[in-house]
Amino acid sequence: MAKTRVLITVKTYPSISTKYDETVCTAGLKENGEWIRIYPVPFRKLPYAKQYPKYQWVEMDLVKNTSDFRPESFRPKNINSDDLIVFGEKLDTKYNWAKRKKIVLQNVYTDLTQLINESKEQGKHTSLAVFKPTIVKDFIVEKSAREWSDKQKATLQQGNLFEDKSDFEVVKKLPYKFSYVFADCNGRESTLMNEDWEVGALFWNCLKRNNGDEKATCEDVKKKYWDDFAKTKELHFFLGTTKLNQLRAPNGFVIIGTFHPPIELQQSLF
Repeated sequence: MAKTRVLITVKTYPSISTKYDETVCTAGLKENGEWIRIYPVPFRKLPYAKQYPKYQWVEMDLVKNTSDFRPESFRPKNINSDDLIVFGEKLDTKYNWAKRKKIVLQNVYTDLTQLINESKEQGKHTSLAVFKPTIVKDFIVEKSAREWSDKQKATLQQGNLFEDKSDFEVVKKLPYKFSYVFADCNGRESTLMNEDWEVGALFWNCLKRNNGDEKATCEDVKKKYWDDFAKTKELHFFLGTTKLNQLRAPNGFVIIGTFHPPIELQQSLF
């Protein structure tokens, strides 16, 4: 069976699942702009050579995740396969991200209500999208739980009895939540949490650089996501739902990544 070719655009910050242990939600786009969610993936437990970066074309043997009603959800057919991932071209940022834009910007939403309605529509259930906010109003930093919950810790302690965990250190819980406040094309204002891997990695890197000063660290994160991305870039959000909240929450979407090419002052003549 032919492998599925996907441009990886999303990797969320690792979470603790009561079913799958530590997992990362990965998503990307096919050449025609269709979304693929690849879940579950024990990403940090994969051999380093199989840990795919963002904006990397990969080919994987994927099958529909029949336990997930969302149409974009697939899973690796055999996570332990030696040829789990075949790597292709990594798209660079030359010419104002031209190669990335060609794939990513094929279907961009600007109306959040329309997207939410599609996510709940029988037969559609859209759960992944590229969204362009009309106005970005703020970037909020809030304190969060500093440790994984007792239920999550119990899951980790139980885990797989036949798995060697001696060299694996579970990812640290982020002690802060990071959210964007924005309005769509109709003026609808929303506040959505950013669960991107990169915002978590930036926090830990800045914390180390600031010698444990969390206030300075949060300021540095805000400089990147507010002063840089929101004010000087053509900011788009990768939005995704959780299986649990898509149908029952008023808005089941969260930000699972950002797409932030430079603002083009003059359109290309070609």
